[in-house]
Amino acid sequence: MSEINQTKPDRLITLDALRGFAVMGILAMNIVAFAMPEMAYVSPKAYGGETPSDIAGWALGFLLFDGKMRGLFSILFGASMLLIIDRAEAGGQKPATVHYRRMAWLAVFGLCHYFFIWWGDILFLYASVGCIAFGFRKWEARRLIKWALGLFTLGVVLTSLFFGAQLAVASAADDPASSMTEAGREVRDEYAKIDSEVPEELALYRGPYRPILDERLGNAANPLIMVLMSLLETLPLMMLGMALFRSGFLTGAWAAADYRRTALRWLPPGLLLTIVVGWLQWRAGFDYLVAVNAFMAWSGPGRLMMTIAYAALILLLIQRAGASAWLARVAAAGQMAFSNYLGTSIVMTTIFYGYGLGLFGAVDRWTLYLFCAGMWAVMLLWSKPWLERFRYGPLEWLWRSLARGSLQPMRKAAAAQ
Repeated sequence: MSEINQTKPDRLITLDALRGFAVMGILAMNIVAFAMPEMAYVSPKAYGGETPSDIAGWALGFLLFDGKMRGLFSILFGASMLLIIDRAEAGGQKPATVHYRRMAWLAVFGLCHYFFIWWGDILFLYASVGCIAFGFRKWEARRLIKWALGLFTLGVVLTSLFFGAQLAVASAADDPASSMTEAGREVRDEYAKIDSEVPEELALYRGPYRPILDERLGNAANPLIMVLMSLLETLPLMMLGMALFRSGFLTGAWAAADYRRTALRWLPPGLLLTIVVGWLQWRAGFDYLVAVNAFMAWSGPGRLMMTIAYAALILLLIQRAGASAWLARVAAAGQMAFSNYLGTSIVMTTIFYGYGLGLFGAVDRWTLYLFCAGMWAVMLLWSKPWLERFRYGPLEWLWRSLARGSLQPMRKAAAAQ
């Protein structure tokens, strides 16, 4: 439809470019998880300081990036999954066989990522939820959207009730007249352990590789726990991705006015809700119970609204940028999102963990964005030259070869012969 779609008919540049923005944007929040103790991602009180500068750095990430880039990534996963299923059907292949083999190998990659590289893996989550999402592949867009919003709302309600109950019980800790006083103290004591665990986490990740591996092996159930905790967020987002692909939203088929209207409809309320949730955390002194409630539940509606608005704004930008050189580089980074995602984990853990440069816990929040910008530059610089010589990114090629059970042609020259 657009000029940029005509330049490379075997690819949807809108999906590639969106994925490129997402894989770069997700690092803007993951960088904190790479470089600081885990709870610092949720609250600056845990680590990273509470000075005005530190809080401003936290606020920037919370308002603009937290959950939005992951949400965009999840939406694009659903769209790409549907695209591959459609192409399998058009090619006379069995969609279920193609899909489940891809998900099985993605799960293997995800477990390897979790155990051997970094604890913040999302690939196993996507593989697991992707198996469920396959069942909705034939639904029409409107039905997908209705069910996705219903499931997402259910997830927000359930997490609000669960973590909100903890907050309610904890509020009785200092009330001797309450029957919940003892239970409230137990909840408070449990969250108070976070402060004592931070030095242990610093020592672990500033040390050699083997103890880090042993710690992950000792928490082998964590990937499954993440699936259970994130199912009612990730599945609806994938379903939305399928619906937005079917409707032409993600393929750039909408008019510029429609993308602008979508962004203006969802960005202001989403940003306002997110600001309110951020203010509540600040007002509570970044209390851990409040921060966890905000992260797990209260931020959900605002995140979803901003994610849709971001997608609309980026698609509008893609339409306007046309065949620009910089957009081609972003699209190349997105075409190699798998390699760039795992590559980022390898680079960042090598920089921050003890078996590498050992900078874990030694860099403030604002300086972390310099590392983030440096990795963005690497993605943009290497992805396009690589794809000029090869058909796939290195890990995309490996995943494709394993899923198809045979080595796929890699060099473009060899493929053309």
